[in-house]
Amino acid sequence: MKKPEAEPVVARNRKAAHDYHLGEAWEAGIVLQGPEVKALRAGRASLVGGFAMVEEREIWLHGVHIPQYSQSRWFNGGSRRKRKLLLHRAQIDKIERKVNEGGLTIVPVSLYFKDGRAKVEIVLARGKKTWDKRQTLAEREATREVERAVSRRLKGRSD
Repeated sequence: MKKPEAEPVVARNRKAAHDYHLGEAWEAGIVLQGPEVKALRAGRASLVGGFAMVEEREIWLHGVHIPQYSQSRWFNGGSRRKRKLLLHRAQIDKIERKVNEGGLTIVPVSLYFKDGRAKVEIVLARGKKTWDKRQTLAEREATREVERAVSRRLKGRSD
């Protein structure tokens, strides 16, 4: 029997690439309550403004919005409550060391299901300055212009 396809990504933090220089990434499990899983399966979540912190040798996810599932019968504890991330001890120690020595931030980039379990991809990131953001936008615009010129040239137009 064929294994079912992986479910699509529930939420992405597209703004993270704009606001941060992204570095090393890890896949972490996330501790959820029943109605939160149902809300995620319905595709309702937002990672914008989310971050993770190491507290007492555990990593906690803050500021991620998972709304209350409308058909649940009991209260799920708040849509922006902090949630524990599940990683190996060595991974947590490595992340904690890099955050403390390098002034990095832990940012969630995507939230998805893998083999029926909710996973979050976290990335070590360094904040961008305003001029970095402008430079990135200028580089992106320059590459688009080059691609347009090549496309026009291949089509035989000389505009």
